[in-house]
Order: sequence, then structure tokens, then C-alpha cells
Amino acid sequence: MPDELYPFFDIQMVKIPEGNVELRDDRKNTRWNVEIKPFLLGTYPVTMELYEFVDQDSAASFSGNQKPIVNVSWHDAILFCNKLSLKMGLTACYTINDEQVTCVWEANGYRLPTEAEWQYACKAGSNGYRYGELDRIAWYDANSEGKVHVVGEKEPNAWGLHDMLGNVWEWCWDLYDEQVYGSYRIFRGGSWAEEARGCGASCRRRSHPTFRIDDLGFRLARSI
Repeated sequence: MPDELYPFFDIQMVKIPEGNVELRDDRKNTRWNVEIKPFLLGTYPVTMELYEFVDQDSAASFSGNQKPIVNVSWHDAILFCNKLSLKMGLTACYTINDEQVTCVWEANGYRLPTEAEWQYACKAGSNGYRYGELDRIAWYDANSEGKVHVVGEKEPNAWGLHDMLGNVWEWCWDLYDEQVYGSYRIFRGGSWAEEARGCGASCRRRSHPTFRIDDLGFRLARSI
């Protein structure tokens, strides 16, 4: 790890094995299968301390705040991934030309997971809507006391990933439906403000890539 980041951050990531996952769009009543290549996914959502340190480019911003970063747009997340990659001596994944963003999937830097990668990792080999009892694995409207919580306080899934459901929604790479919604991007997972029914592995939401709100963040992925 470069000296400018050490010893502040250990960006913990889990190696996700290859496999396949079935996605569905209830709006269109369609289902499709996606093959998943091995990749790395963050153990936790990106925290406020990591985001602020990298974004502000100053060790003075090291706050120790272990709550997930929120109020970040999809574009904010993309820019953060590139900036963190360069700080870590890695090749940035994203090329940005005005509002057009392309991803070099072979690059070794940080990126957003695809929604297929996200769902596959969330389920962690399980077959149900959730990988455990909701109150044990997620912060949602019935137990969150109306606020975001420190990452990792709830039980992980079988692959060691925390907060995949609840706490904060997480931006994914994918367009939702370009023909109908244009540039809208997908986010997954539910949040501290969401009802129980919205906190499930296959629940899909979308918004404009400039959208920001207090229960929406993101998680880092890397190709391997």
C-alpha cells in the first residue's frame, strides 16, 4: 500500500468465486442468466473516513468514521474509484468523456460491481430472497432508529460480506433500461430507511446518475 494511505486504511475485500446468477425484471416479466467471473468485492460499503480521506486528498480528513458514505451520486462513485485506484498505484477502470463513462474491465483498479456480480455475491450460494434472518443481517426501517449505522455490526453472509442488505443502498454499474429510462443506473440492497420487503437480493431500484440521497452509497469491486 502506498505510504500516503498506510496505515490509515486496510481496504478489505473478499474473493468471489466464479459461477452464474439469474436476474429478473418484474416490470417486464423477464429472466436471464449471467456468467460470473471471479472478482473481488469490498467486505463493507465504502466508509465516510475512506471517502473523505481520498476525496479531500489530505491526511487531516482522517476522521475514523466507520459509517457508510451517503449522499453520493453514481458519478461521484465513479470518480472516487478512479482516484482511489491512482492513489493505490493501480490502473483506473473508467474513462470519462463529458457524461460518457466507459469501463476497462481488464484494468486492476477499483470499480463498481455489476448488478449481476452484486446479486451473486449477496446471495453467497443461498437460494432465498435473503441470506439470513433480516433483523440479524440488516439495518432497515424497523430496527435502524431512523439512521445509518457503522458497517459490520450485523452478521455477514456465507462469504463474509457485511451489510449487503440494509444500512445503505449500493450503486451498481449497470443502466436500468436505456430505451425507457435513458441514463438511469441501478442500485441494490435496501437501506436503513427501507421496509423489509425492499431488503432482498433481487430487489432492483434505479435513478439518474446525478441522484444523491441520505441512504445511498456504494461498495468497491476489482477484476482479477
